[in-house]
Amino acid sequence: MIRTLTLAGLGVLATAAYVSVSQPAGPLPSFVGAAQAQSSDATAAEAVKVEVTDFVMGDPDAPVTMIEYASFTCPHCKNFHLGPGRQIKADYIDTGKVKLIYREVFSTRPALWAGLVARCGGEERYFGIVELLYQRQSEWLDAADLAGVADNLRRIGRAGGLTDDEINACLTDQATAEAVIANFEKNMAEHDVRSTPSFVIGGEVYQNMPLERMTELLDAELGG
Repeated sequence: MIRTLTLAGLGVLATAAYVSVSQPAGPLPSFVGAAQAQSSDATAAEAVKVEVTDFVMGDPDAPVTMIEYASFTCPHCKNFHLGPGRQIKADYIDTGKVKLIYREVFSTRPALWAGLVARCGGEERYFGIVELLYQRQSEWLDAADLAGVADNLRRIGRAGGLTDDEINACLTDQATAEAVIANFEKNMAEHDVRSTPSFVIGGEVYQNMPLERMTELLDAELGG
């Protein structure tokens, strides 16, 4: 079951709205900076100015579209991405049969920060950084505190080809953080996503499933 916090009552940055459901809220890591608190009306207005786009893997004109909802801190998402997901990519996405729309799910601050780092690379680097986040998930989450997690994510960003200045700019971009959170909540409501990973195939929402079941669903959509 996915549990998230409301956007209401945001503090210094949008990242302050998301804390782990298993730990008490603590001070923000030092990289966040000291931006002044803004009213919810002001932050909402600023978020509207930022366009949040979906990142798509595969041929944009592929006959079948699959949407994946996943969290960078979710171990089941990691297992899918590094296992069945690679087979789906080889058999369906790389062959032009299916395009994948990847949508981030945010239930913790680290999940949000990871999403900001991935998006920092733009379309060219996004899925490469996603790969690193899942490959090294246990490493970057293994920190004594949230500041340590932030430092680990900087290392992921650098490994993905980003500079420290680019990473810091993305992690402290309140307008983008607000916008991706609002977009996430809109998408979750649209498909009533309750767990990660979840998939939308043929307009139907499915929870995590074995590779065999997913191939059956994709083949059915392809008319096979």
